[in-house]
Amino acid sequence: MTRAFGTPLVLVTLLAQAPGAIAQNTDTRSAQNNALADEITPELDDAVQHGIAFLVTTQDPDGSFSGGRFGKNVAITALACLALMGDGNLPGRGEHSDVVERGLEFVLDSAAENGLIAAEASNGPMYGHGFATLFLGEVYGMTAGGADTAESRRLHDVLLRAIRLIERTQNDEGGWRYNPVPYDADISVTICQIMALRSARNAGIEVSKDVIDRAVAYVRRCQNPDGGFKYQAETGVSAWPRSAAGIASLFYAGIYEDEAIDSGLEYLTRTAMPGSGLANRAHYFYGQYYAVQAMYLAGGESWATWWPAVRAELLDSQLADGRWEDRSVGDSYGTAMALIVLQMPKRYLPIFQK
Repeated sequence: MTRAFGTPLVLVTLLAQAPGAIAQNTDTRSAQNNALADEITPELDDAVQHGIAFLVTTQDPDGSFSGGRFGKNVAITALACLALMGDGNLPGRGEHSDVVERGLEFVLDSAAENGLIAAEASNGPMYGHGFATLFLGEVYGMTAGGADTAESRRLHDVLLRAIRLIERTQNDEGGWRYNPVPYDADISVTICQIMALRSARNAGIEVSKDVIDRAVAYVRRCQNPDGGFKYQAETGVSAWPRSAAGIASLFYAGIYEDEAIDSGLEYLTRTAMPGSGLANRAHYFYGQYYAVQAMYLAGGESWATWWPAVRAELLDSQLADGRWEDRSVGDSYGTAMALIVLQMPKRYLPIFQK
């Protein structure tokens, strides 16, 4: 099936990286327009292509990607498609455009009238909803989703309803939890919703400023004195994966210079530097997914130190068939997350830019 979502914007992304465009950006901190020498190596290119070749073989006939005990899952499907989009594959464009199209169709078909996006495997449905909404926002933004076609109108409708569900299910603390009801919150689910809101806003969807402000206040309450972040605002110890998510959430809320970010980055460097052997391996791919975003957006020495280290660690852990193993969620998930991390320097996905 040929989709007509509009003209892909990958070329616009590439043009934005041209020297003339870089000169127009006054930001001197993030890595967005400050590439390191040899960020992308031949070894990285080979690993990415090998990983993509494995990932596309794991798609189910209905377009979904499964996650072991989690079954058909909109979060893993969204992440797998984002990994392919990180290599320039979009609906109607790229070697694996058909894989992204089928994944998109699965996610759209998983949307309910109330806006919730969840498949048959909906353990903690707001996790999946956040990642799925992020994916839809990226597709909408990268393909000029406002084109007047039936497909783009459907995409817009599902995305808009998904955003409105996020807005109305925010709890009194300013966060979100596993289910689409405003009763509880944790930082892990909350960052998923913040990223979804940011992606939609980037794509031109109106997002409530009050929702963002209250989410930021919740994230701030989750930070411990050591710079790390706890699971919930009431109590808890710091852990590096959720700390990476906490830092990233502040960046995506539009906060770029702040003591909370500085102390969080220092905590990550002290406790989870790739190659140091210090980081707990639990939730490894989740943690690196957010950590590399935080370091990229921080730029400077943070990016210059973290990027070569995580690149080397991921290249070393890739298996012979191209996959990255994740015994908890599944290899489609591990491979998708590793590919998203490794393709950060390509700067294709709008969500990773300021």
